Amino acid sequence: MWAMDHTHGHDERQHGTAASWGTAVKATLHCLTGCAIGEILGMVIGTALDWGNLPTMVLAIGLAFLFGYSFTLFAVLRAGLGLKPAIRVALAADTVSITVMELVDNAIIALTPGAMDAHLTDTLFWSALLGGFAVAFLITAPVNKWMIGRGKGHAVVHAHH
Repeated sequence: MWAMDHTHGHDERQHGTAASWGTAVKATLHCLTGCAIGEILGMVIGTALDWGNLPTMVLAIGLAFLFGYSFTLFAVLRAGLGLKPAIRVALAADTVSITVMELVDNAIIALTPGAMDAHLTDTLFWSALLGGFAVAFLITAPVNKWMIGRGKGHAVVHAHH
């Protein structure tokens, strides 16, 4: 639903000036939503299948990228772009944002004592995961602001709306 809201700040991105914080926050929330859905789903699946930490983390990160890209992909497809160009737009729009988000989030989880061995029913699991998302958001938003201001990242989506 938010993936369709790409209407703010076109002029500032297209002319290479600084993007607004509001635009950067919206782009980062979009990224965070896809990452969170994919990552939580991956953790639940890995835990339910009694996988170890590494395969569970790989699945969670893979699903975070899949869901993050799919939100943008479906939005630009709805806007009338063909599949191949839509895939290119999604990759250009979200790769850096999702990568930063996942690196920060997973580093926090990995560095939180006991979090990697916590179960879905443990408060430590959820606090490490949500804390990781919060810190990742705070680090990724300025990255997105910088990229959008240079016509990169999420700014490429706006060119197709």
